[in-house]
Amino acid sequence: MSRFFDLYDLRITVERIEGRSVCGMAVGDYFDLTNSSQISIPEGKYFCMYALNTVLPILSAKQRELDENDWMTRDSIAACPDVDERLIMRVERIRKRTMDSDELT
Repeated sequence: MSRFFDLYDLRITVERIEGRSVCGMAVGDYFDLTNSSQISIPEGKYFCMYALNTVLPILSAKQRELDENDWMTRDSIAACPDVDERLIMRVERIRKRTMDSDELT
């Protein structure tokens, strides 16, 4: 059995704000998820923890190769839970990398 497998690096970007930006984020703000578990945010920027909390549950699935008929293949939008803000985020695959399971927990 091979210990190597593929994962995608992801970029999560604020696509639109349909209400008022209570948290101070703007369209185009983003963070990257790379190397299986590393979150990086551009210097001088931040990402609202409530928006982050909303998108976290789908990231593991989006990192993996999925069947073309799986709904998660087509669904790449998440919304912040603040109904006044209606901050909409898009999850995109930005790079495919081969990982070694012996180097991960």
